[in-house]
Amino acid sequence: MSSTLKGEYGGTARALFWLALRTAMLTTLTLGIYRFWSKTRIRQYVWSAVSADGDSFEYTGTGLEKFLGFLAAIVVLALYLGAVQMILFYFGLTIFGSAETQVQAQAFSQFGALGVTSLAVMPLVFFAHYRARRHKLSRTRWRGLRFAAEAGAWGYVWRAMWHWALTLMSLGLLLPRMTFCLEKYKADRSWYGDAPFHQGGRWQGLYPAMKHLVIGAGLILLSGAFALSGAWVMMSLWGVLGVIWIGVGALSYKIHSFTYLARHLSLGDMGAIKFDAAPDTWTILWQMISGGLLVSLATGAALALLGAIPLAMIGSDALPFGLAIIPLVLGYMLALAISSALSLIWVTQPILRHVVAGCLLHGASVLDGVVQRNADTDTDAEGFADALDIGGAL
Repeated sequence: MSSTLKGEYGGTARALFWLALRTAMLTTLTLGIYRFWSKTRIRQYVWSAVSADGDSFEYTGTGLEKFLGFLAAIVVLALYLGAVQMILFYFGLTIFGSAETQVQAQAFSQFGALGVTSLAVMPLVFFAHYRARRHKLSRTRWRGLRFAAEAGAWGYVWRAMWHWALTLMSLGLLLPRMTFCLEKYKADRSWYGDAPFHQGGRWQGLYPAMKHLVIGAGLILLSGAFALSGAWVMMSLWGVLGVIWIGVGALSYKIHSFTYLARHLSLGDMGAIKFDAAPDTWTILWQMISGGLLVSLATGAALALLGAIPLAMIGSDALPFGLAIIPLVLGYMLALAISSALSLIWVTQPILRHVVAGCLLHGASVLDGVVQRNADTDTDAEGFADALDIGGAL
């Protein structure tokens, strides 16, 4: 084995498109139930397309375990949110109110109740994030060895809430600290076989990644200054530019922080195995914009075509108006399935190919000494992530 391995992605647009289209249609026809199997099949394809030194990754998760985990999470969430509502009711708050009695005080009460409920759900969002990551690692293999993560979801929850509070109070200035500390918490509890990962570096090293976020914030402040002076045209111009710049800055921050963290990540007790990554912000941004535009145009064309057929049949009296709703709904669902599939092959897959191609692993010869570790048995199959709708296909 070479001492340095380079990532490779061998997926094809045609295979992924038909897989995504079939699974999306089955998901629609089963009223969303098949989405757990759909997510599994797409992951299996994508994982198998990623390789290094000729060895592909393998995803061993199943749709059934995801479905059962989702059902269990729904029960827990229902009980939890029911308890929150009972507490709100005790203090005279409710997230429900009739239109007839909704005076200003009642509206304020509902707004406060919604805020409390949202805050109450946040710990579960962080909990779901950590547990979903742990599950994906436990179901991922490479060279016959599984990845793993230690139990630590509640520890992650308290850290995430604390760091988010600090970041908000600092008006975003402590964003690098939050990014680094939360990633280090996850990485230092992750394993490949019996070899532990370790996240090195310093959180201050992420400040250069914030450059475009700072520029965007400066442009918005400049827009505010023009507003105070009554220059509304300049305010709008610099305000729009600032918002766009912050959007690009958020993407730039995510990519540069990923690169910094990857270059300071190691594997093994002595950190003999090092990682590297070189994704390009502008390449990814262009792929998101161009691919997104293609998906939008194709989706619009599909909606127009699939909607025109039943409308034309109505116009020719070949189809009663009452029955037209059936082909219209089917056409709409088919157009959405096509849009989802095209998004995977025109946006997600090219970006994934670009990122994987820039990933390197140094000191790979040490991998020969890594052996299997015991399997994790208490992961929840991403049930909370699916229930809270924060789980992605990949």
